Order: sequence, then structure tokens, then C-alpha cells
Amino acid sequence: MVMAELFLAAVILIGCSGLPALAMGRYGRLGEMISVILLLLGVSLALVASLAGGFQTPAPLLILEWAHPGGPLILELDGLSTIFQLPALLVLAMGGIYGLGYLPQAKVGLTAGRLRLFYGILGATIVFLPACRNGLVFLMAWEIMALSCFFLLLTEQKEKETRRAAFVYLVATHIGTLALFGMFVLLAGSSGDLAFPQAATLQGTTVQAGAIFLLALFGFGMKAGVMPFHFWLPAAHAQAPSHVSALMSGVMIKMGIYGIVRVTSFYINLPAWWGWTILVLGVISAIMGVAFALAQHDIKRLLAYHSVENIGIILIGLGCALLGQTFNYPSLVALGLAGALLHVVNHGLFKSLLFLGAGSVIHATGTRTIDHYGGLLKTMPRTAFFFLGGAVAISGLPPFNGFVSEWLIYLGLLHSQTEGAHFPFSLVVLAVPALAMTGALALACFVKVFGVTFLGTARKEFAVPPHESPRTMLLPMGVLFLGCLTIGLMPWIIVPLLERGIGSWLGAASVATPLVSTLAPVTWISLGAALLIGLSLAVWRWQRSFPEESCQQQRPTTWGCGYIKGTPRMQYTASSFAEQLVHLFRWGLWSDISDGRAIGFFPSVAHFAIHTPDVFLDRLLYPASRALTRVAFRLRSFFHQGWLNVYLLYTAITLCLLLIWLM
Repeated sequence: MVMAELFLAAVILIGCSGLPALAMGRYGRLGEMISVILLLLGVSLALVASLAGGFQTPAPLLILEWAHPGGPLILELDGLSTIFQLPALLVLAMGGIYGLGYLPQAKVGLTAGRLRLFYGILGATIVFLPACRNGLVFLMAWEIMALSCFFLLLTEQKEKETRRAAFVYLVATHIGTLALFGMFVLLAGSSGDLAFPQAATLQGTTVQAGAIFLLALFGFGMKAGVMPFHFWLPAAHAQAPSHVSALMSGVMIKMGIYGIVRVTSFYINLPAWWGWTILVLGVISAIMGVAFALAQHDIKRLLAYHSVENIGIILIGLGCALLGQTFNYPSLVALGLAGALLHVVNHGLFKSLLFLGAGSVIHATGTRTIDHYGGLLKTMPRTAFFFLGGAVAISGLPPFNGFVSEWLIYLGLLHSQTEGAHFPFSLVVLAVPALAMTGALALACFVKVFGVTFLGTARKEFAVPPHESPRTMLLPMGVLFLGCLTIGLMPWIIVPLLERGIGSWLGAASVATPLVSTLAPVTWISLGAALLIGLSLAVWRWQRSFPEESCQQQRPTTWGCGYIKGTPRMQYTASSFAEQLVHLFRWGLWSDISDGRAIGFFPSVAHFAIHTPDVFLDRLLYPASRALTRVAFRLRSFFHQGWLNVYLLYTAITLCLLLIWLM
């Protein structure tokens, strides 16, 4: 009972943390500091409760009988909920500190107070959701999360694009919520009990189970940004304040993944098409997400599409686990689910780090357009260093954390080729080249971003020269950077929690599943990462040992094609760097290309530009909605002509049809 009180106190503190900043308008700085202190206190209490619940035998924290239908209010913390809560708590705390420098109340007025209020409410619901074990309470928290995120998106509501992104998000999230209503109704059945079933207690071979799975995949997939349900995500992440984008991308969309993982844990004897559906959607989301990211010029839209990519990587691991359950391969279940759950944690860390780094660049330059940057390494070295760490992590390269989770998924995919695997199951290995292609394209994308942003020379003269961000913005980036590096160097510290999460998902069947530590020698990753860092430091030290004068004397001057000094226009732009890779995916991107080629001996000025709108939102949904709107207006003008006798006829026809249907 003490742990329940601790957890509820943490949720209340986080949810109410924004009130001082909103109430103390005249004393804005003091109110902001009090809000941050309350937020950090709530995060600390929630961290204690979450870790205690994750490593203890799962038991309800609270069972409260009430008058509402659907059963009692049940709260419970287990290994699975802890895995989703830990990155949420860290990102939530770091975002609260980051906001002191990014959007201080002295600069934006009461907007900062409103932002902190809804930021705290959003954080509280994200922490509370994984503990819910009642469908009605879950949906209430889900709706509060959706509305608080909507108001956070409206922080800069004077901008037309901001309002558009917020309302598209609101429509998308409520469409998904309608599917969740249907899912919980089917799950409750005739008993009307909305309490979550225990793990591995329901049969997955029934028609009702298939319908529940599809509704969960649609409803939760809409929140997670699974392609093609991702259409709300790029604009929402781009228009939100950067620390809100970090919370949304790094944490909030994972609540959709949590929902899918939790619902699939209820069933045994899973049909094969469940796993194949998840695996195929994961491959599509991973490859097309990074392809769309390559074509972007807005740094935050680019990072948003990488969220789609990483959701795809998580789904690939989850699909492996589901197929392992279906075909009785316990090692594949352990490796696939461990890789998926670890990537949930890792993505929360490095994607939040990248969004905070992008926010630092935007704070210094005032623009999100990558082609306006250049040479920022000289004026923002700390931001560049932290952003580079996040870029290496998201590309799946050692010694950072992204490598570890993807390595576990690779092991799971290759484990599908064990002796005796029959033909349909052996096709799982086809996801290996897809995952490898995703990593290669992600690396190319971040070479583009880092090179165009931080290297070279400035492409634009700013009214206020770019400068390094304040400490309140650098400190959160440093903490997240250390988190990425720690898991990359010492992955064995999180393996016990992964094993607890796998046990929570499997239920009683977890006894027969091998431990991750026996299948994946993660200590070798630590040794390899340490060796890589030592070798890099040795090479750097060796290069530094040469006198600078001798290096300059041995290096000849590069021929500059007759130019005394290069101009900013002689550098790669984001469009030109990625043009060949974008061309390979032109069948799926449908980009608008303005290809001005230089022709002849004395050509006129030519410009190359490429614009890639979202296929599903801008190419399909918007034209379809406009066409339906036109049809609806024509039907209204045809049927509604102001004649009372015609309206009475409509009523009579409707009553007759209802009577026929009832008979």
C-alpha cells in the first residue's frame, strides 16, 4: 500500500508541477523554478516506485471498488511497465530543465506557464498509463494524454501550420481512440468486466481474438506512428516546441507500442498472421520512414520521420517474438522481444537527445531549414558533440546504445534459421537485409544532417550570430548523451530488466524461455566498445603528437578551379547530397522535383530543388477529403431544398427502413 501511495503521489506531483509557473505570472522565473523542482521530485518518487514494481513479483498496487461500470480500478507495476516508464521519466525531467532556457517565461510570457501546465499533465498520464489494468481507466488516461498533447501543439497557435498540425493530430488520435473503444468492448465480452486479463490466459485462435488484435493494431498503431497511420506525426513533431517534440517522439508514441505489446501478451496459440502482419508493417515503416527522412529539409520533420523508422525496427523485433510464439521457438521470442523492448528505451534516449540538439540549433538560428545552416561547429561545439553522439546512436553504430538493441534483433532474425525450421518460418530472415538497409540509409541521412549543419561555412547571414546554448539546455543533452553511452558500453546493466519484461509478457510460459544473458553475450559488447573507444583515443592522441607547423607544411594547397576562395553556394545542400538516394525511392516518395540543369558553355543561373510532401496526408487524404466535401455539399443542395413535405417523406422512408431492419 505504501508503494501505491508513493506512485500516486508521484503522478499528482508531475501532473500539478506546471501550476506554479502558470499562477505566478509576475514572478515568472520563481514560478518556473518551483515547477521544475516539483517535476523532479515527482519523477524521483515515480522512479523508486517503478523500479520496485519492476523487480518484484507482479501484484496489484491498488484495487479500488467504485460505482462505475467495468470493474474496479486496478493499478499494477511489472517489468513490462517499468521498461516503458524509465525512459519516460528521464526524458520528462530533462525536458523540464531544458525549457528553462528554450522557452523562458521572461521571453514568451504566459505561454511558458501554459506549456508547463500541459507538459506536466502529459508527463503524468504517460507515467500512469502503463500501470492501468482497467480498460475504462486506461481510456480516460489515454484521452487526457491526447488532449494535453493537443494543447502543447498549440503553443504557437498564431501560426497557420501549427494549428493545422494540431487539428490533424486531434482527428487522428480520436480515430484511433474509437478503435480502442471497440477493442475493449470485445475484450470485455458478455461479462462487461474491463479488467485486463492475465498474461497467456486467452486463446488467440478465435475470430474475436483476431478482431481484437486488428483493432489494437489500428488504434495503438495510430498513436505509435506505424506507416501508413503516421500521417499526423511529421507536422506535429515539427511544429511543437523542441522539448515537447522530444517527449512526444521519445516517449508518447511508445504508448502505442506498449498497447500492442500488452494486448498480445493476453493470448496463447497465436496465429501466424499476427506475427507476419507486425513484421511486414515493421519493415515498411523502417525503410520508408528513413527514405522520407532523407528527402526532408526541415530538421525536425527529418527527425520525425526517423521516429517512424525506429517504430518499424521495434515492430520487427516484436514480429519475431510473435512468430517465435507461434512456431515454438523460445530463443527467438527472447531475443526478438528483448531487442524490441531495449530499442524502446534506446530510442527514447537518442531521439530525445537529437530533438534537444535540433532545438538548440533552432534557438540559435531561428530557422528549421537545414540549408540555412553551416559551420555551426565553430560557434556551437558542445551542441555539435551531443548531436553527433545521438546521430551515431540512431544509426546503430557502436559504442552507443542503438547498436545493442539492433544487434539483439539481428540475432533473433538469424536464430530463425535454426536446423529444422520449415519454409514459411524461414522467410523471417528476409527482414535482415531490410534492417541492414535501414541502418545504412539512416547513416547516410545523418551524415547529411551533421555535415550540412555543423561543417563547412555559413550559408546564411543571421541578424544575431549563432551562439552556444545556455547551461540549462546543455545539461539535459549531456545527461541523455551519457545515458546512450552507458547502455552502449554496459548493456548488461539493463538485461535483468529486459528479462523481467519478457517474463511479464509471457506469463506462465516464461519458465520454458531461455534467458537473454545466455543467448546474447552482452559482455563482449562492453569489451568491444571499450576497445573501440581506446583505439579512437589512441589515434587522436597520435595525430595530436605531430607539430601543427609540420602538418601545414606537408599539406599542399587544393586547386580551387580558379577561385581564390570558395563561396557558400559551392557546398552540398541537403537536396544535392541526398538526390541520388531519393531518386532510388521516387516510386514511393512522389517528390516534386525542380531540376534546373546547367546547359551549354555559358549557362544561365540554374536551381535544383526537391520537395517531398507526405504521400498519405498530402497526396491521398487531403485530396480525398476535399472530393468528399464537394460531394457532400452537392448532395445537401440536392436533398435540402427547404420543402417541408420532402423532409416528412425522408422521415417516413427512414422509419420504414428501420422497421424492416428490426423485423
